[in-house]
Amino acid sequence: MAMVKKPVTGMKDILPVEMQIRDYVIGLIKETYKGFGFTSIETPCVEHIENLCSNQGGDNEKLIFKILKRGEKLNVEAATTEEEVVDSGLRYDLTLPLSRYYSNNANQLPSPFKALQIGSVFRAERPQKGRFRQFTQCDIDILGDASVLAEIELITATTTLLGKLFSKFTIRINDRRILRAMADYSGFPEESYEKIFIILDKMDKIGLDGVKSELEESGFASESIEKYVELFTLLENEEKPVAFLREKLGSFLDDETATSLETIMDSVNATKACDFGLVFDPTLVRGMSYYTGTIFEISMPGFSGSVGGGGRYDKMIGKFTGKETCACGFSIGFERIISILLDQNFKVPQAGSKVAYLIEKKMPNDKLCEILKQAAKERATGKQILVVTMNKNKKFQKEQLTKEGYEEFVEFFNR
Repeated sequence: MAMVKKPVTGMKDILPVEMQIRDYVIGLIKETYKGFGFTSIETPCVEHIENLCSNQGGDNEKLIFKILKRGEKLNVEAATTEEEVVDSGLRYDLTLPLSRYYSNNANQLPSPFKALQIGSVFRAERPQKGRFRQFTQCDIDILGDASVLAEIELITATTTLLGKLFSKFTIRINDRRILRAMADYSGFPEESYEKIFIILDKMDKIGLDGVKSELEESGFASESIEKYVELFTLLENEEKPVAFLREKLGSFLDDETATSLETIMDSVNATKACDFGLVFDPTLVRGMSYYTGTIFEISMPGFSGSVGGGGRYDKMIGKFTGKETCACGFSIGFERIISILLDQNFKVPQAGSKVAYLIEKKMPNDKLCEILKQAAKERATGKQILVVTMNKNKKFQKEQLTKEGYEEFVEFFNR
């Protein structure tokens, strides 16, 4: 059987130019989040299949790479159900593994616990430009803090990081409890809320008229649809939309929910470390069904879709322990951020210059040792020194090294 040189479909090889940017951004992430008190952790890529299929991951549960049982436990011939041959799978995000991790190790962790996790996740979806089956996620989470300080810290830390890379971006914010209150006020049955939210989530693509049409096609009462659509029409011209909803929805919206959201927005705006927009978006839904309160997303000019997001998920850990633990997290779209930086021809800032030593072939040992000693001395001053054999096509070699950021070339000949 012939060997295949291309990566598996949906995976990709990462070339040095991109890898330099990835390493730089990961270093920036760790440095920035460490300043906010977040601690790095790691969880396995493989999770128990019953955890992955717990009806909390939304459509991602349809995209799990499932792993067969091993050895004597695998009996494909006798199996009549998938459960008899599958016992684990590759994680599709970092939130569910974190919840299991915290449930298993809570007694050894501080409270509240501020976690930073960077790792690969896997989704068996159709590959396309910018969408792969293996990709890196970067999450920060605060577990055990029920106050709005968790949301404020997560948004502030994330915007501080993004401000070091981009000049313009927007944080859109909403609350799942507001979404539910708007649906309840309009008279929709509670069992239909998730279906309504899925339709609402298409607002940026189909507009308000499109949302109205899809609600009508789904058979909802016309009175409820009209009342629901009117809310969004009125909100378009409101300078203080949260205050408007507090008054308009009345008893349908808990006053504490509106107050919390206003506190979060006021606090973040008052302590900005960079220039960005923070806007209330009543159409923001977030696809994961595990969100219970505040939700947020990052958008950037010229880039369709979100560049990150998160929210409060106070019920997930309780599914492991039987005791609810408040939790809130923010995930940046690492791969999308790298893609944007590559499109912008981003150059990694260099602490010291990059110098390439090009050594002619068949250099005598004594001269080679002198060259290596010289390289060691320059490295000690902070320079990055690459020692390589000089190619026959020296011009092309230098062109390739220049693309990798080498600014100076020193040639050594056997003379």
